[in-house]
Amino acid sequence: MSRRSPGLSLWRRLLGAVALAVLAAGGAALWWLQHPLPLSGDRAELSIEAGTSPREVAQAWVDAGVQAPPRLLYEWFRWSGQARLIRAGSYEIGPDTTPRQLLAKMVQGDETLEHVRFIEGWTLRQLRAELAQAPGLKPVTAGLSDAQLMAALGEPGTPAEGAFFPDTYAYSRGVSDVTVLARARRAMRRQLAAAWAQRDPDTPLKTPEQALILASIVEKETGQPAERPLVAGVFVNRLRLGMPLQTDPSVIYGRGPEVDGSLRRRDLRTDTPFNTYTRVGLPPTPIALPGLAALRAAVRPAATKALYFVARGDGSSVFSDDLADHNRAVKKYQR
Repeated sequence: MSRRSPGLSLWRRLLGAVALAVLAAGGAALWWLQHPLPLSGDRAELSIEAGTSPREVAQAWVDAGVQAPPRLLYEWFRWSGQARLIRAGSYEIGPDTTPRQLLAKMVQGDETLEHVRFIEGWTLRQLRAELAQAPGLKPVTAGLSDAQLMAALGEPGTPAEGAFFPDTYAYSRGVSDVTVLARARRAMRRQLAAAWAQRDPDTPLKTPEQALILASIVEKETGQPAERPLVAGVFVNRLRLGMPLQTDPSVIYGRGPEVDGSLRRRDLRTDTPFNTYTRVGLPPTPIALPGLAALRAAVRPAATKALYFVARGDGSSVFSDDLADHNRAVKKYQR
């Protein structure tokens, strides 16, 4: 019977101990990956900017409230082989989020998004007020004039009023308000170009910009979807005949915040570039944000002989072909 070498036996015992340690470490790692990360609060939020390294991401999560060693998080990102796939964005995790789920969320770009909504018929002043209180946005444009705002968007000299498409926009927390405005501006350019491509060949409108101005007036004149083409038809008829548009919303816009919406005789007589009673043709810029239906109505109005309309008081209007009929409608519904 041969005897074992004491040195070989010791070496084997050491290898066994190392193997047990590796297995134990692997088991501990597996347990850690499958169990929720402890948080200092109910939620943890983090905005990751482009170019942030995996090591910085790990530290940022710890700073945001994840109670785990940043080195451990970083080693998990690195060991998974997906560290370089982490995407920039805004993320939020709750108390049930495991390290596996945390990494998967960042790799998949499963962001927590905020939303801001711009409403049809809003003025730029209203839009900017809404933007200023939108959660999680960097207020880069807060101190800019309207002209400076358009310059920041790469369109110096373009009127800011009516330049943005009314819609709901999702964004990541921590982005600048310029990002949201740029998207709204691209959307308006796209929608206006599509509408202009479908314009009536006999339209008196010469440019897409004129269509945008008319659409903004149509948007402010009626909230009834079925009436938008008729309202646009009245204004197009007046443009063809060289008649003043005589639209109150444009006068109100030109008078500024001092007018609360109720026009007086002196308002109608006070000449401004937007007074469509004292001046013929379209005002110099849009007066509000027109929606898609108003854009389409402006370029393809209803075929009508009407030159007048007056509100009934219930949201609808009465359309008249001549002044006598219009005066009777005014007497019935307004006076």
